Amino acid sequence: MPRPEVPTFRLAAFYFAHFTAVGMVAPYLGPYLKTLGFSPSQIGELTALLVAGRMVAPTLWGWIADHTGRRMGVVRVTTLLAAASAALLLIVKGYVLLGVTMALFGFFWSASLPQFEAVTLNHLGTRIEAYARIRVWGSIGFIVTATAFGVLLQGAGMATFPQWLVILVGVVWLAALCTPEGRRPPIAPVREALHRVIARPPVFALLAVVLLMQWAHGPYYAFYTIFLEEHGYTRMVAGQLWSLGVAAEVVLFLVMHRLLPAWGLRRLMLTSLFAGTVRWLLVAYGVDSIAGLVAAQCLHAATFGMHHVAAVQLVHHHFTGRHQGRGQALYSSVAYGFGGAIGAMTSGHLWVAIGGPATYALAAMICAIAGLVAWRWLERDGARPATTPARVS
Repeated sequence: MPRPEVPTFRLAAFYFAHFTAVGMVAPYLGPYLKTLGFSPSQIGELTALLVAGRMVAPTLWGWIADHTGRRMGVVRVTTLLAAASAALLLIVKGYVLLGVTMALFGFFWSASLPQFEAVTLNHLGTRIEAYARIRVWGSIGFIVTATAFGVLLQGAGMATFPQWLVILVGVVWLAALCTPEGRRPPIAPVREALHRVIARPPVFALLAVVLLMQWAHGPYYAFYTIFLEEHGYTRMVAGQLWSLGVAAEVVLFLVMHRLLPAWGLRRLMLTSLFAGTVRWLLVAYGVDSIAGLVAAQCLHAATFGMHHVAAVQLVHHHFTGRHQGRGQALYSSVAYGFGGAIGAMTSGHLWVAIGGPATYALAAMICAIAGLVAWRWLERDGARPATTPARVS
């Protein structure tokens, strides 16, 4: 019996479209909010509201997708509602209404990608080696917009940010309309209650580590572009540095199939946390050196790419059967929801209280603490997986 054809182009097109929007939001949301007159603490709070949707959205929408069997239906609905939420930015400028808009957009926007990842893997079935070739188009999309909009917004001004965001998210919705559902694989039975899995020391430590790592990334996602502009760099240079980080991540994924069996998951995780400590110290005290900033951005390959690969595989190793979907949702909620929100919130207030360099130095300290937790409690004989999931920041 012939294997079903994989809609490679349509899957790649969705990833490309999705991460062009991410490449717009991540580098330029902070500067846009700054042009509206908000203080660093308010920018941190609004960014926290944006990522707070990840606390509940992946689990809630994942439950709906599991019970309806229509993952692409969920992707289409949530991307359309995300575009509608983004359109509110065209008219909303006040702090309170902007906060509501950020929360709405984050709630719908963060729901689509986890379900689309499941759709992609279901389409591939046993042909998992094709995943990286499809997923890399997300990285390319991020690089394109992070670089191009650095130039475009430098000339047109940040006032056009909402219009471009609505257009880009609308394109994501169109890409979702063109993608068919994947087949549903059989699910193995569960032998242990979910709360008992979470209570295991290696699992609880893993969740603590991923939360701390995203907490440490808070100043980066909320204030990196602003920090560069305060030190005399243009918005175009900032966009190029953002793109460099993702390009380094792409290179890592191309060699990850060699690193995984040679290093193992525990060593990869520890390496990523050590790299995070070094990276944020470079940003804190080397911001006036372009060479230091380039080196710090190259470490994004480890602090995000390597860390995410190790985390996803460790979650897959510990959460089995019907727990797999909820395990990945829990990882997304704890790391990118709680960790991201705490990071954005605290970095905004710290930025005002102690300044940018000291805030990044504290981020380095948080990575070091996460490294100690990982060294003490993560299993030394973690599974050596055969697949390499990729995700772009």
